[in-house]
Parts: sequence; structure tokens; C-alpha cells
Amino acid sequence: MDMNAYLSMFIDESNDHLQSLNENLLKLEGAPGDIGIVQIIFRSAHTLKGMSATMGFEDLASLTHEMENVLDLVRNRKLEMDDFIFDTLFKGLDALESMVQDITGGGTGKADVTAIVASLQAIVKGDYKTGGASASQAGAGIADDGGALDQFQSSILLQSIEAGMSVYHVVVTVREDCVLKAARAYMVFNFLEQNGEIVKSTPSVQDIEQEKFDRTFTVFTIASLPEEELRQGIEAVSEIESAAITQLDQESLRQLGGVSAQGAPTASASLAQEAVASAIAQTAASAAPAAPAAPRASVPASAGGTVGKTIRVDIERLDSLMNLFSELLIDRVRLEQLASEIRRNELTETVEHMSRVSSDLQNIVLKLRMVPVESVFNRFPRMVRDLAKSLNKKVELVVSGADTELDRTVIDEIGDPLVHLLRNSLDHGIESAADRVAAGKPETGTVQLRAYHSGNHVFIEVEEDGRGINAEKVKQIAIKNGVVDAEAAKRLTEHEINMLIFAAGFSTADKISDISGRGVGLDVVKSKIESLGGHVTVESAQGRGTKFSIQLPLTLSIISAMLVKLGTEKYAIPLSSIVETAIVPREQIRKIHGNRMIDYRGSVIPLISLAQVLDCRTFPEEEEQETEVIVIRKGNKVGAVTVDEFIGQNEIVLKSLGGYLTNIEAISGATILGDGQVALIVDPNALIK
Repeated sequence: MDMNAYLSMFIDESNDHLQSLNENLLKLEGAPGDIGIVQIIFRSAHTLKGMSATMGFEDLASLTHEMENVLDLVRNRKLEMDDFIFDTLFKGLDALESMVQDITGGGTGKADVTAIVASLQAIVKGDYKTGGASASQAGAGIADDGGALDQFQSSILLQSIEAGMSVYHVVVTVREDCVLKAARAYMVFNFLEQNGEIVKSTPSVQDIEQEKFDRTFTVFTIASLPEEELRQGIEAVSEIESAAITQLDQESLRQLGGVSAQGAPTASASLAQEAVASAIAQTAASAAPAAPAAPRASVPASAGGTVGKTIRVDIERLDSLMNLFSELLIDRVRLEQLASEIRRNELTETVEHMSRVSSDLQNIVLKLRMVPVESVFNRFPRMVRDLAKSLNKKVELVVSGADTELDRTVIDEIGDPLVHLLRNSLDHGIESAADRVAAGKPETGTVQLRAYHSGNHVFIEVEEDGRGINAEKVKQIAIKNGVVDAEAAKRLTEHEINMLIFAAGFSTADKISDISGRGVGLDVVKSKIESLGGHVTVESAQGRGTKFSIQLPLTLSIISAMLVKLGTEKYAIPLSSIVETAIVPREQIRKIHGNRMIDYRGSVIPLISLAQVLDCRTFPEEEEQETEVIVIRKGNKVGAVTVDEFIGQNEIVLKSLGGYLTNIEAISGATILGDGQVALIVDPNALIK
């Protein structure tokens, strides 16, 4: 049997199961005693194991089997979940995701998971709770350096040696004149993580991050490089003076960790703190884009209910279907126009029937391409959990509007920008528990991730209740980095100061860490969102929090619109943004502080001249005695737009203006009308500030 024919299906279903495992493991962490959740997790793991074995991916099946053994004990109430078991299972999931990604890229799905397997086996045996022992004097040369291992760490390293891998003790010395010791340590950790796995560092990761070390730090690492290449790689890092490397054998490890002669693990409660590079690498792996996830389970699997039948379709086929239907829609509008001119009953009836059928077809085609943002949002709870743990902060992620739908092409692109915004919110925004209590806030910070429709756009917001943006500090850093000069900085509004954080290379971090401080992140968010035809804004109140708002267009879509005239030109305004239309006599238009306003249902709203915004000179608006207006809404804000003439409502195909006409104010695209003319589509959200 040719298994390649089933590879695509295997990858899709594996990603679905991994997403389900992540979600339900997070639920179980909140309710450790819920056996119903354990049953769901066990079934997903069991299915994934069977699929992997059938496809011949033995490493994937083997690791899943070890995880299944732990889950089997939990579901039979022979083992109670604790922090170490949760952390180990999450690491196992990270490894499984990496394997599936490798298979997706054409690899074999093989990976070194010795340490994770050893942890899982120790959990099954119950050895992981049996306390450690200090290193013996035989290892004093290393132990004196602060690098003693506990029994569990020693057993992991010993099994790695028995598997034919190289284990090293590395003493890294930075130069005496080094300015950013933590940054250099990060670069060393990054190099070691790329070429192996770090088991322990001394001083601890937190101390190294805060530069609480003199000139040296030590690392126990399982590496894939020979000793000399490892030394050269470390010493190639700027401002590193030397790297003293000792390759360890079984005897030295037994003496350091008190491992028995047979090498059986007698593990302590948990591994010592791992290198921060490893923690962040695992976080990044959990945040990597995945295929759309299966719907989140809201009832136990045993409960009755209708199961939806689905079929996976190549996205290129959907693109082709959408393009063909767009052309059909343009011809339909043309036929409707011709039928109204010719006025033959037979033709009119046929066109009306075709319009009804094509409208139903239109709804189906649109829904085929639309994907809930849930498929992106689902992976963030796990990422936030891991980041909060590495930052030693208490954070709750609140997700709303996950059922908001976006075109699949946009969904595929927004994952990375949201990762940057969430990481920024946790690192820069949310304070530590102690600082929050001192400020009179709950010790648990809240990050809200929400999505909603507004007109022909989708808004995605990331809001936290942290410390807010320090405008004065941002301004000073911007002047120092040459983003703005001192004179220009004095004239900046609060909104403009906040937007400075999106400048390339800009960072307010006092020190560089693995999460932030390098000035890379928010500028990437801005450029990515703008490349999608959207834009991002930020609002902040110092001491109360910050809100990032992303506006994204519903590209490659079909919408209902109101066609209007401005002189000789035609424009389309999305119907979803329109509240109502009206005609306003000239004498009812007021001027307040130089701005034109009108009364609207008991309130005063701004009057916006579309002709002025679009510089349309063929419409003499000042000569109008009665002005046609369209009342539009953006969130809670309402405004009235003046136009020349209403043409009528129509279904239009939203087309991009291409790569040359980008970021045109108040224009989100174009459409082809029934008579062959091109009409620009107005973006109502850009008209209301």
C-alpha cells in the first residue's frame, strides 16, 4: 500500500488531534480531578498513536505511547496530576508538534526525545518523587563550580550517553569589559539549543537574565557537535572570552548525581530550571501556525449529539471557484440591466430565477472560504500559559468573538502578528504579582483577545490591564534613537507618541531577554498588517493598561453595497456600515468649532464631505440646497457622509487595487459594475476618526 497517498490526511488529522490535546490539557490544568477531560485526552493520544504507527512514524508513535501510559494511570485514578506531570506532558506535546512539522516539510519525523521519555517513564514508575542526593566528592571539580546535578538530571544525561550522544559540562567566561552580559549569555544558550538540549544552567536562568553573575556561568548540555566545534561556536559569540568544555562519561555522571550502577533513574521532584532559550523555543514551537483546529468540545464525548460531516478541499480549488463566481456575478448584474432595458417577460423571468439561484450559490461560495478566527485563537492559551510561567507572572487570557469569520487567505497571515502582540502584552504590559498588589490591582493580570465585524472589516483587539505605555519614556527613547527630533517630539499628540513604539528597532525594555528588548516585533506587526490592507492602532492609559486594535479587510469577498454618484464618478459604500439614508436641507447644517454637524435622532453628529475626502472636483457641493447623506456607524461612533445622488443597492465583487495603488485614504478596493465601469469601494471606517 502506498502510504504517501494518505500523508496529507495524516498531517491534517494529526494537527487536529494535537490542538485538541493542547486545549484539553489546559482545561485539565484548571480542573485536575475531572476524569472526563482525561478520557478525551487519552482517546486523542490513542488515535494519534495508531495513525502514526500505521504510517510508519515509529518515533512519534513511541512518544505518544509513553504519554498514553501516564494518562492511563490518571484516568484509572492510580496517579494524581501535579505540576511536574503537566509540564512533562506539555513538553511531550511540543515534541510531537515538532515531529509533525518535520513530516509536513518532507522529513521522517525523527527527533531526540530521550529526556522527555525518561521523565514519562519516571512518572509511571513513581520515581520522580523520591528526592535527590548531592554529588559525591569524586565530582568535586565540577561541583565546586556550582554545577552539581540532582539524580533525575544525572539519569537523563546518563541515558543520553548510553544512546550514543555526547554530554558536556561547559564553563563560559565573558570578557571583563562586557556591557550586556545577559545578552551574550542568551546568544550562547541559543547556539547550544540549536545544536542540542540544555539540561541545567548555573546560576539559574532567572539570575542570568538579571545579570546576577560575575563573569562565568556553567551549563550541562546534550550536544550533537564534537567538542572542538562546540567550543568554536561558543567562542565565536562576541565578548565571550573562553569556553572550558569537559566531556562527561557514565562514571563521572554517577558520581555527580548519585545514579545507581545500573543507571536506573531515581528522580527528584522536577528538573532544575532549564535554560531560558529552551523555554522560549518550546513556546515558539507551540505558537507555530497549525492547520485549522477541530471545534472545541463543549460536551463530553459520550454525550449524544449530531456530528458534522466534513471534507478537506485544496485551498487553490476554492480560489478558482471564487474567481469564476466573481465573473458570473458581474455577468448577472449586466443581464439584469439588459433585462430592464429590453423589457421582455420571458427574459425578465429567466434572469430573476437565475438571480435567486446565484444568490444562494453566492452564500455557499462565501461560506466555503470563510474560516472562524478560532482556528488561530485556539493556540494562544497554551502560549500564554508557558510565557506567564517563564516570566513568573499570573495571567488570565479571555477570548471572545472566536466565531468571527475571516477569509482563509487573511487567517493564514495574522497568526504571527498576534503572537508578537500577546508576547509584548505579557512582558511589557502585565506587571508582576507583587507590583500589581502594590498598585491595588488583582495579582492576576487579564489579557483580552477579541474579534468582531464592523462593516466590511474585521477588528481584532489585544487588551491588557497592565502598567500602560509611559509616554515620556517612549518620547525620550525615540529622540535618543533618532526616530524623531526633540522639536518634533514636543508637538506630538498622545496617539502619535503611542504609535512610535511601532518604529523599526524601537524597544522600551531596560534589558534584553528572550522575549523582548531587541526592537523586533511591533514593527513586524505593523508591516504585516499593512501588507494585508489593514492597519493597527494603540490606545493606552498609564497604570490602567493598553489596547492594540487591528483592522483587517474582508478581501476576496462579495458584499452588498449602496452605489452613489459624486459628479461623474460612481462609488460603492458597504451596506453593513450604513445605518440609514436621508436628505438634509442646507439650513439644518450647523458649524461647531469650524466643523459641520447635523442633528440626528436627538444627538449631534459630524457631517463628512466625501467629495472633499476623495478630492472629487466634478461635484459642486457648495451649490446644493438639499444634501443627500448616508449615516454610517463604526463601533459606537456615528457620522453622516454627503453624496451627490443615490443609485441603488447592489451585490458587488470586492477586488484589490493591486500592488501599485496601496494605502489610498478611504478606499478599500474596487468593483466592476454591470455596465463595465469600475467603481471604487469606500472604507467607512476611515471616514470616522
